[in-house]
Amino acid sequence: MKTDPQRLRKHVATLCNELGPRDAGHPENMDRVATYIQNQFELYVETAQQQPYSVDGFRVRNVRAFMGPDTKEQIVVGAHYDVAGPYPGADDNASGVAGLLELARLLSDDELTLKVELVAYPLEEPPYFYTRKMGSFVHAKSLKDQNINVRAMLALEMIGYFKDDEGSQSYPLFLLRPFYPSVGNYIAVVGKLFQRKLVRSAREAMRRATPLPVESINAPRLLPGIALSDHLNYWWAGYPAAMITDTAFYRNPHYHTAHDTPDTLDYERMAQVVNGVRAAVIELSR
Repeated sequence: MKTDPQRLRKHVATLCNELGPRDAGHPENMDRVATYIQNQFELYVETAQQQPYSVDGFRVRNVRAFMGPDTKEQIVVGAHYDVAGPYPGADDNASGVAGLLELARLLSDDELTLKVELVAYPLEEPPYFYTRKMGSFVHAKSLKDQNINVRAMLALEMIGYFKDDEGSQSYPLFLLRPFYPSVGNYIAVVGKLFQRKLVRSAREAMRRATPLPVESINAPRLLPGIALSDHLNYWWAGYPAAMITDTAFYRNPHYHTAHDTPDTLDYERMAQVVNGVRAAVIELSR
């Protein structure tokens, strides 16, 4: 079984056109999105658990689905479902959520040897980014408080925008340009220094599973862009974590604007990303 690009397209359209806007200014819509995600998870798992918490007078919730055997160690794959402002948020981050939901369908068909937790988060975006109110912070802290051993965490952060034009890819530092493509037609695995094993394992598994080019980088978290997603909270908790991304604003001109719409995404290549992530999860679980 492979990823279905049309399923990805449908999820993105639903999130952007039917359930939005899903920013912090519309908590009722975020609640509707959480219900949608839970209903989709429950097509492939017996129960999708909620992890509710209160923020500034309203309630939000992480939505969690568990797959595979009940082992003491686990893998986490996550994606945030909120948007920065009252925008469609197709690439950021309906693409990641769609990938997470399709991953649930794919993994339900696999013989997993390790527990895999899929989790969708609220409040990754401003004004809550880099705060303890992020859904991923609440989730990572709960794992740490329970002394749960996480072998690896992968954050799906913008996985649907690709360009084949020369010069369509930029970088935070001029010194990186000789080492990476100038064309934005690849997916990237991003990790911090001293976690090279995780990044290398995920990259190589993805490369074997898909014809889509896969690049990687390990860099200090102070490098612009390296820590800009939910994986940073798992670093805080002491877990190995990496981000799977199309590089966001280093490629996508629609980042955090009203132009981040479903029609700008490449669902065929997004499907290849999800196939690669599935392969990475299976490889990391061995």
